[in-house]
Amino acid sequence: MKKAIVLLSGGLDSTTVLAIAQNLGFETYALSFSYGQRHEIELKSAQKIAKNLGAKEHKIAKIDLRIFGHSALTDEIAVPKDQEVSKFNQIPITYVPARNTIFLSYALAYAEVVGAFDIFIGVNAVDYSGYPDCRPEFIETFERLADLATVAGIENHGRFKIQAPLILLSKKEIIAKGLELGVDYSQTHSCYDPVAKGEEILSCGHCDSCKLRLDGFEAAGIRDPLNYVSRCPDS
Repeated sequence: MKKAIVLLSGGLDSTTVLAIAQNLGFETYALSFSYGQRHEIELKSAQKIAKNLGAKEHKIAKIDLRIFGHSALTDEIAVPKDQEVSKFNQIPITYVPARNTIFLSYALAYAEVVGAFDIFIGVNAVDYSGYPDCRPEFIETFERLADLATVAGIENHGRFKIQAPLILLSKKEIIAKGLELGVDYSQTHSCYDPVAKGEEILSCGHCDSCKLRLDGFEAAGIRDPLNYVSRCPDS
């Protein structure tokens, strides 16, 4: 059985990717990050999802991107709400500098250790917030780097493949694919600015991530199973 590293945030996209990798017959090694994100509740979702979808291992790497800041997810900056996501003319402040480059570098190290040549990541270049490290050009370039930067690549043990199966899918198509594979989206977490209500953690319903998620479920004709403080007016 071929092995694969799957970057698993606990969100809708990465959970779908884990289900895809499992369905393709890979023995999956899930990798999540505690990186100082304000929505660290997503890690509880990731732990549950990795177990329920049958990952061979699940590791949580602890790094602290708060030392750099400059993102609403890792700094004392308000998370933007109720923006028109499809009309961004600049990179939003929720972009975490070089995050996917850092995450893929960790995944590459993990891959070398377990003998995997496939790394799955849930980046998307259709229904997304315009992040530069979610584009096909980035994925293709990192794949070339992986072969140049590793013993496995230099000694021709194999060629690394950065698998981004969602990169050209709409959020509606991603949700449909996940449901086809039996993904329970009630276990996932997507909100950038969650709110505690007693012991329950509610999604805000108004950040970019919530809006993209809600719009995707609406387009799919399915009600999002998560609980929200309130749902943005057009969802």
